[in-house]
Amino acid sequence: MSVTQFQSFMHISNFDYHLPPELIAQKPADRRDLSRLLVVNRERGAFEDSIFRRFPDLLDQGDVLVINNTRVFPARLIGNREGSGGRVEVFLLREVEPFLWEALVKPGRALRQRARVRFGDGRLRAEIVDYAGEGRRLVRLEAEGDLEELIDRFGQAPLPPYIKRDSEKIEESDAERYQTIYARERGSIAAPTAGLHFTEEIIDQIKARGIEVVELTHHVGYATFQPVRVEQIEEHKIEAEIYTIPQSTSEAINRAKDEGRRVIAVGTTTTRALESAATNKGKVKSGSGLTELFIYPGYEFRLVDCLLTNFHLPRSSLLMLVSALAGRELIMRAYEHAVKERYRFYSYGDCMFIS
Repeated sequence: MSVTQFQSFMHISNFDYHLPPELIAQKPADRRDLSRLLVVNRERGAFEDSIFRRFPDLLDQGDVLVINNTRVFPARLIGNREGSGGRVEVFLLREVEPFLWEALVKPGRALRQRARVRFGDGRLRAEIVDYAGEGRRLVRLEAEGDLEELIDRFGQAPLPPYIKRDSEKIEESDAERYQTIYARERGSIAAPTAGLHFTEEIIDQIKARGIEVVELTHHVGYATFQPVRVEQIEEHKIEAEIYTIPQSTSEAINRAKDEGRRVIAVGTTTTRALESAATNKGKVKSGSGLTELFIYPGYEFRLVDCLLTNFHLPRSSLLMLVSALAGRELIMRAYEHAVKERYRFYSYGDCMFIS
């Protein structure tokens, strides 16, 4: 491939598609396992329609299924500015140091340095400390009591902006449905959405088929939904996110790789954590680390054989990741099919299994 051909292939326009707004899911399916499932077969270059309840049937005895056990915390704080009483939203992104957070704030232009905000009954407050780039602010929190408990009390589920709610208050059901059933390790500002489809019954069925289910933790941060603002995608930079891979998980994966069994990642965050911890010999190291790994076409996967994932935004780094695994042309055809068949897209939407 010539330089010109490579640049054309890597242009962001190659990862665009038309999505009718009404296909953006505003609520989850009535039952987690009733989401639709598009099965993409890379070997045959084909796909077929299914339902998530049948997902266990797509797995083989001996497969290792890797899930992300991160837990979403209510990072969206709605309060009032001290003095004027105006409504303020502070969306916590990342803890820089104790009580100091990087955040998105609204209204951004009005909230300059030293502006102060009160939440709830006033036991939780915030002061705008400085600018942090790309519309973000450094915010110092003040708590009369335990900070996490107060964030849990006054915060709301951090739904993405394309999920619309009629009032300032997020629906009670969102606190439960915007969380996987196996979420344990607090730290994410967005759900690892591929895992939202699982129920206890589905997990039990998978284990009964002789499939090993193992966990890791990858806290979903701003990097996961950070817009790609460059025309040539290889120039995009992803901010660091934290992951932890337990020794029991690395041992199970390494045994599977030694024996030629499949490693199946649930979600793009799980994929990025595994590939970030992979060695050149195709093994995975246990422990914690930071990942800035940006996976796009041309990347050679060292660990992940198959992927369960939701449908992603046009021109997003996540769409580029799945294109790297399955091939851009096949993925774009699959997305075109999903639009035609009225699949539901994004966080509360349907899912895809790339085998």
